[in-house]
Amino acid sequence: MNANDEADFRAFVAARSSALLWFAHLITGDRRDAEDVVQTALAATALGWHRVRRRDNPEGYVRRAIVHTHLNAQRRRPWRERPSAEPPEPVDPRSAERGVDDRDAMWRLLATLAPRQRAVLVLRYYEDLSEGDIAEVLGISRGTVKSQAAKALDHLRAVFSTEEAHS
Repeated sequence: MNANDEADFRAFVAARSSALLWFAHLITGDRRDAEDVVQTALAATALGWHRVRRRDNPEGYVRRAIVHTHLNAQRRRPWRERPSAEPPEPVDPRSAERGVDDRDAMWRLLATLAPRQRAVLVLRYYEDLSEGDIAEVLGISRGTVKSQAAKALDHLRAVFSTEEAHS
């Protein structure tokens, strides 16, 4: 990397790192995982920065790298293992009514989704991207974006209706 590219990359990281970290946190659901994903994506991007900076949207390129880095990490994890801060006992659905705010409840619900479904919802509702933009970021078709969003929302509706039935 030449000096101009390095200076440009450092300026990009300084200007956009907090937004990229927030985006990764929404995708991963965990601050430490988000930091790892952003660092890995930026390291990979730095290698080809001379090509990336010439694109219309280098931040979009980095965001796509973040999503793909996270999805690849999820695929490599053994399907039986799920890191958790809490023991694997069933969660009482009324715990949200006992003082846990809605935001924490939503994080728990988003964590139950498949990684691609969570990515689609985060890109749509947190990042306010269109279906076409989401398809481009994730490298999938618009139809897949629609089906993943529909499945994710159906899952969330089912969880909400189950919780309402128990209250």
